[in-house]
Order: sequence, then structure tokens, then C-alpha cells
Amino acid sequence: MIAPMQVEVGKPVTFSGYAEDYGKQIVAVQFSLDNGEHWTSYDVSESASELWVHWTFAYTPEKPGFYRLLVRSVNSDGDESPLADVAEFTAA
Repeated sequence: MIAPMQVEVGKPVTFSGYAEDYGKQIVAVQFSLDNGEHWTSYDVSESASELWVHWTFAYTPEKPGFYRLLVRSVNSDGDESPLADVAEFTAA
């Protein structure tokens, strides 16, 4: 879990982290801001199986409130991370 943050409405906030699947290649990193109902996928199939994949995600909250970003990876077998990483933030 990424530490909760306070952010400003209308100003971009950037999250970053690493994904690794213990010897399997990461081919995508996925992000969701609606509790996993929809996922946006970013292709990282050029990554190497022995290396971690560094990811960044920028988001600009348009209205005040509580937000929850979920992040997961997909490996070369098509398997998704069993548990998504979570970043919670409040925009004011």
C-alpha cells in the first residue's frame, strides 16, 4: 500500500512503483480508479523477465473527494497480480 496523501483539485499527482513476478515477464501494468470495475492497461511487453518494471501514473482530480487507485500487473502467462497495490488520496 502506498501511504495516503492529501492533494489539490485541478493539480496533477503522480504515483510510481515497481512490478515483478519472480522470473516471469511483466507484459502490462493496469490501473483502476473505480475499485476494479474498469482497468486501463499499459503495455510493457518490452520488459525483461529478470528485471522489475518501473511504472508511473499521473492523475488530476477534477473534484474534491476521496480517491482509491488500484495497480496490478499482468505476466506473460496472462495472470494478473492476485492483490492490487492501493494508493488512497483525498483531493481538496
